[in-house]
Amino acid sequence: MKPFAYARPGDVAEAVRDVVAEPNAVFLAGGTNLVDHLRLGVARPDLVVDVRTLTSREVTDLPDGGLRLGAASTNSQVAADPRVRERWPVLAQALLAGATGQLRNMATTGGNPLQRTRCVYFQDVTTPCNKREPGSGCSAVGGYTRYHAVLGTPAVLPDPAAPESCIATHPSDMAVALAVLDARVQVLGPNGERTIPFTELHRLPGDDPSRDTVLEHGELITAIDLPALPAGTRSAYRKVRDRASYAFALVSVAAVVPPDGELRLALGGVAHKPWRATRAEEVLRGQQLTEDAVRAAIAAELADAQPQPGIDSGNGFKIPLVARTVLATVRGLLPEEQS
Repeated sequence: MKPFAYARPGDVAEAVRDVVAEPNAVFLAGGTNLVDHLRLGVARPDLVVDVRTLTSREVTDLPDGGLRLGAASTNSQVAADPRVRERWPVLAQALLAGATGQLRNMATTGGNPLQRTRCVYFQDVTTPCNKREPGSGCSAVGGYTRYHAVLGTPAVLPDPAAPESCIATHPSDMAVALAVLDARVQVLGPNGERTIPFTELHRLPGDDPSRDTVLEHGELITAIDLPALPAGTRSAYRKVRDRASYAFALVSVAAVVPPDGELRLALGGVAHKPWRATRAEEVLRGQQLTEDAVRAAIAAELADAQPQPGIDSGNGFKIPLVARTVLATVRGLLPEEQS
């Protein structure tokens, strides 16, 4: 592990100033992802700024009927909150599908969506990886691709040596639920406060796979807001993985069905970011949620999917798996007369 300086500032404003002043500084919250990467040599900061006790641990009601999750609230705390379980069950289910109880007790609301990919090549510092070392190439292309992206990737198989190549997926279960709920991210940075729609927080690789989000250096998440849902809204999270617990999603689905039937859908395990299925939502708009309609909508969403070949037979299985998982999730949310 590379030696680094450690700072424990007195408030969030001081924490932001500390990070802004050091180009190679990072924030430390629960540490469930960062500490791993420090040990592996993936993260090599010069300064670690501890913010765990600075942001709020509270989960508070908002005037419009929504809920504010303080950035330091833990995954266990949010999943157990009666308001979350009753009004936003998709979020409670997603949180409980992730990691272990011990990790959920440490992982935070502000840190969980910012965890980095679990691509085996990203975590192996002996292999080329554009996300870890920009310009070095992508070892995943043509390699072990079972957990890798099929959406948001180039239409033509990328060149492994290309500096922009990256087919890694975002690992967070919580983030998929927050995407479908149209959550809002409250941020404090060197230029003051701003609010970012959760669906705009993460980015596709583009020409810089090393950047996971639109956050600027020194910007700190202080809270995440859940907008109110109409009474009678149903929601659910379904995760498909290689083993029953402590495994990342091959495919996951977060679905919300309000009383008006306008389905909201987000996917995990399929892209570099939590994937809001806007094309499927648009196809279904104004239609009754029948199984045939849902099949047609998800087929439209997956029309541009690019399965990746690899030494493990590739990840083409994800495309029909997404369709089956969406259908099963939505079916469970429909009134009996529609299912």
